[in-house]
Amino acid sequence: MSSRLESLKLRFKLVARSLLAIFRDPYGAAGSAIFLFMVAIALLAPYLPIPDPGSIDFPKFLPPSHSHPFGTDYLGRDVLSRVIWGARVSLSVGLIAAGISAAIGILLGAIAGFFGGLTDNVVNSLIEIFLMMPTFFLVLVIVAIFGSNLFYIMIVIGLTTWPVTARIMRAQTMSVKEMLFVEAARALGADSKRLLFLHVMPISIYPAIANTILSIGNAIMIEAALSYLGLGDPNLPSWGRIIYEGQPYVTSAWWIALFPGVFLVLTVLSINFIGDAFMRLYSPGLREA
Repeated sequence: MSSRLESLKLRFKLVARSLLAIFRDPYGAAGSAIFLFMVAIALLAPYLPIPDPGSIDFPKFLPPSHSHPFGTDYLGRDVLSRVIWGARVSLSVGLIAAGISAAIGILLGAIAGFFGGLTDNVVNSLIEIFLMMPTFFLVLVIVAIFGSNLFYIMIVIGLTTWPVTARIMRAQTMSVKEMLFVEAARALGADSKRLLFLHVMPISIYPAIANTILSIGNAIMIEAALSYLGLGDPNLPSWGRIIYEGQPYVTSAWWIALFPGVFLVLTVLSINFIGDAFMRLYSPGLREA
């Protein structure tokens, strides 16, 4: 029990040091600040003193002003309110889809790299099959069949973007399982399950986490692209949906599409900064470059 507690303490210290290293990285610190701001406004949206995002009680096409900092749209809805509530939708898509992708990719990659042989061949075949599937067009097919439902969009993105994470995790697992501490644990009688989940995966997982962070931005962009094409969920004000609604008025009411576009770009850029900082932290070659 005490050894397990010491192991947990050591891993907690490693995570804390990793986070401190990310915050010390200029790009990592900037990306973390922007992303945390986006998460904060998404979580606090119900409690902020802003109008209801679906309210049409205001004049149409009001330019940005003190009462409406981001103006109003073609129905008289407050754009600031819709952008803030849109953060909840877009970030939910990114986090949930990336979480599904990470869970599948990390587990399959670790199993393939650890056991090898037939298991590795089967997982590699699955990876090749899914890599040939274009995620965006597969989502289009799902939308055409089941309708513009955000739940299906998140599931499909998660189920089709895991192969890259699996490849990274497989390579890391194959490297770590040959280390001396794993051999020592095996010699002491640890079974394969214990070796994989308690010794190999905790060491191998960090590059896969870095790739998962980058996939959050990818998922947000896929949902935004679908919404921009008018295929997103019409009942939810995602950033892509707001840009789509403001597109016809981009010359006369530029603010409708501009502000959600700025928030979308900043969010994806911040996620890329954090992911790159993670990559530099756990890849000595990138860190030296």
